[in-house]
Amino acid sequence: MSIDEPDDGAAEVKRPGALYFLGRVLMAPLLKLVYRPRVIGKRNVPKQGPVILASNHLSFIDSIFLPLIVDRHVSFLAKSDYFTRKGLKGWATKTFMKATGQLPIDRSGGKASEASLNTGLKVLARGEILGIYPEGTRSPDGKLYRGRTGVARMILEAGVPVVPVAMVDTAEIMPIGTRLPKIGRIGIIIGEPLDFSRFDGMEGDRFILRSVTDEIMYRLHALGAQEYVDVYASTVKEKRASLSR
Repeated sequence: MSIDEPDDGAAEVKRPGALYFLGRVLMAPLLKLVYRPRVIGKRNVPKQGPVILASNHLSFIDSIFLPLIVDRHVSFLAKSDYFTRKGLKGWATKTFMKATGQLPIDRSGGKASEASLNTGLKVLARGEILGIYPEGTRSPDGKLYRGRTGVARMILEAGVPVVPVAMVDTAEIMPIGTRLPKIGRIGIIIGEPLDFSRFDGMEGDRFILRSVTDEIMYRLHALGAQEYVDVYASTVKEKRASLSR
């Protein structure tokens, strides 16, 4: 499969370096020993070729455990401020994000969203795996929220399969607002690949994008049995923030 690699505002996408492989070699055995992740459906991740892993998002550690249990390199799109923080803590965060194969994106919308899309397409153009959270942000309360259509546009533009992934109990191990994870056990359920080739050439149709996104969210709901709420998680967070002022 050949995908044209975009160059409009996309972040630089480099091959995994020594830092990534060192982090994987050191971290994977330890984390697997301590947290003993229960993994179902690992065979559903294609052994080669471009693919998107579309996951629910409960905790910061979702982006750590999912790449560790997949045999291939996985790139996640992460908030750019993780890479720009100052001081020793900022350096440590940036180093950790690079070691786990994550890429900085600007989530401010507009041209920034277009650049994020192009960054993801670059990863797929190289025949690699891209990890995406369709909800766009972590769930504030463990529920599954409405997906953003950017994931659908990326799927249709790249013409790649998408594999749904349900992370289970990661919020119990590391809730939002905590700095260190607790000891416990998590689950990862990987569903069968979804094929949206029937919508080829229709990435400009907003109704098709919503339909594709909703189908992905339905599969995530079926896999993880989370309560589904048909509003954006960011909207819920904004309302809670305004009430707490």
